[in-house]
Amino acid sequence: MKTTMAISASILALSFAACNSTGSKQTNNNDSTQASVTSTPVAATDAEPADGILTGYLNLKNSLTADNGSDAAKNGQEILDAVSKFDSSSLTPEQKKTFLGLVGDIKENSQHISVNGDKVHHQREHFEMLSKEMYDLIKSVGSNKTLYLDSCPIYDNGKATWLSEIKEIKNPFLGKKMDTCGAIKETLN
Repeated sequence: MKTTMAISASILALSFAACNSTGSKQTNNNDSTQASVTSTPVAATDAEPADGILTGYLNLKNSLTADNGSDAAKNGQEILDAVSKFDSSSLTPEQKKTFLGLVGDIKENSQHISVNGDKVHHQREHFEMLSKEMYDLIKSVGSNKTLYLDSCPIYDNGKATWLSEIKEIKNPFLGKKMDTCGAIKETLN
């Protein structure tokens, strides 16, 4: 029993060390010039075809960062509404192919998030998959916003990534428990 507790304590210590490391890509979260996440929703500008979907996604990310499953459920519905209004007529054939390949999964994950307002952990599981789909969508069709691909070294063995509209790390997978855990992997312009 003591061995199990010692191993568990060691794993927990390593997890905290991973989040507090000062690697070259680590964002300085104490920079007072960086914007902070608020409960104010991201405004849609619709300058690019996927910006309505992206707005819902960023609002969802902010809700999960605040551990707010109820708002996250509303944001999941916001994404579904934006997908239903998405006009793919301005896309190139390659972009359209990418969109059509992703739209089913975007809908499925957003639907799960929208009906599980009382299960933040379940919402986060679908957010992880949705984040990969959103990254692929934005890389294909673009956005008028500068976005950051952030990663979490401890959630899902370091595989968790998400898009953010701010440089400051606000972790939607760990929420208030460890909201500054992570690093910027890529900047998308």
